[in-house]
Amino acid sequence: MEPMSEYAQLQLHFVDNVQRRYEVIRPIVLMGDRTAAQRAEETHLHPETVRDWTRRFRQQGMLGLFPEHMEIVTPSRGRAVPEVVVEELARLKALYDGFGYRELARIILYKTHERIDDKTVKQLWQQSPPPVQGELPLPTYHSQPQRYQGRLEVIKLYYQGWTKRSICGFLHVSRPAVDRWIGRFEAEHVAGLLGHKPGPQSPRKVWFPLMVEVYHLQKAHPDAGEFRIWSLLAREDISVRTIGRVMALNRQVYDDIPHQRKHAAKQPPQPHPYKATRPHQYWFIDGRMMDFALEGVRWWSLIMLEGYSRTILAGAVAPSEASWVALMVLYTACLRYGVPECLISDSGGAFPSNEFEAVCTRLGIDHKPIESTKGESYLHWMVTVDGGIAPSTSAPKPCVPLLRHTAPQ
Repeated sequence: MEPMSEYAQLQLHFVDNVQRRYEVIRPIVLMGDRTAAQRAEETHLHPETVRDWTRRFRQQGMLGLFPEHMEIVTPSRGRAVPEVVVEELARLKALYDGFGYRELARIILYKTHERIDDKTVKQLWQQSPPPVQGELPLPTYHSQPQRYQGRLEVIKLYYQGWTKRSICGFLHVSRPAVDRWIGRFEAEHVAGLLGHKPGPQSPRKVWFPLMVEVYHLQKAHPDAGEFRIWSLLAREDISVRTIGRVMALNRQVYDDIPHQRKHAAKQPPQPHPYKATRPHQYWFIDGRMMDFALEGVRWWSLIMLEGYSRTILAGAVAPSEASWVALMVLYTACLRYGVPECLISDSGGAFPSNEFEAVCTRLGIDHKPIESTKGESYLHWMVTVDGGIAPSTSAPKPCVPLLRHTAPQ
């Protein structure tokens, strides 16, 4: 196909002048097999026009093929920040420097109706110079002439996008006060900012019939307290403290109500029934089940205690409270310290067994098992350990040596 007919066919597919001009100069700048005059003859254009397009393309690229009257604008990255946003940021920076960037974006949206990203706010905030601090247009919370004005200022800043932390730092007010006034405004609107009269807000619930009803309950239950009377009254609209005040008033009005509870006379402390006055007069043996288990079995702990010095003489740990365990503890203590005068134990476990009683009889030990119905044995044990003098760290002196009996030859 000849160049002229080829160009004529391509013209049918061009959509703008830039494509047509590039196709005119393409054999010259790309392949270099034609001159400007030859290409002008093929495309029916003036040679100077072809030379001008070629020169502009080599200098400016594809932009040189656009018409001269068309303005070429380089697209910018994002839109420009409005001036009103910059001015608002400068004003806020002069007021307070503890804002968060998202908080600033919310305040700017409220003030200027311009939506801006927090990253842009951060960049503008860091790039802006520090302003000269002048007189603050807003006084602090406590410098307001009226309390209502300070509370209203807290609400205004909160609904403008300020966080509670920034409000506290800017107005010099505590966080509980900010939470209280915001909560009251949301519940009661402007009326919640006027303050409340101290004392009960609702009509008083205490009247004479209630006092008479409480009086009869006090007469029927003279030892009952305010909570007991409140539960008997079964009134959910009356608090326990109110019942207590009514009861105190009734005691002052009515003489037949005792002014104070009658307490039983305190019994004098009784002497310990097994208080030792000399070493090895009383030994105490007792066992307790441990709090933990080994392989599913809870073990027992048996201890022998000397009553005068409160020293632990011997002890053993066993899977059960058997007689052989008690005899081993007794044998260990007697082998080291001798035989006591009396041995105190409870009436449970292996202590009342025939084997244990036979050994005590053979050694001349007066075994006194306590018939415990209310924990007397444990009480005597604890009083022996904790009462009176601190436990001695020195070992007790040996008493009568253990007699070893041998079979006749």
